[in-house]
Amino acid sequence: MEKPVIDKELCTGCEICIDECPNNALEMVDDIAELVRPEDCDGKGECAEACPSEAITMEEE
Repeated sequence: MEKPVIDKELCTGCEICIDECPNNALEMVDDIAELVRPEDCDGKGECAEACPSEAITMEEE
C-alpha cells in the first residue's frame, strides 16, 4: 500500500493535509507535517491531493 512521504523542504506547515486526512494519521511536528500513525493511513492520498506546495507524494511502503 502507498503511504505519504513528506518533503520537509517543501512543506510550509499550512496543516491542510492534516485537515484532509480522514484517519488522523498526520500531525505537525516542529511546524512540519509528519506521518505519525502509518498504521492508520488508508493510502488513498487525500493529503497529497490537498497539499498546495506539492510536498507530499504517495509511495509504496
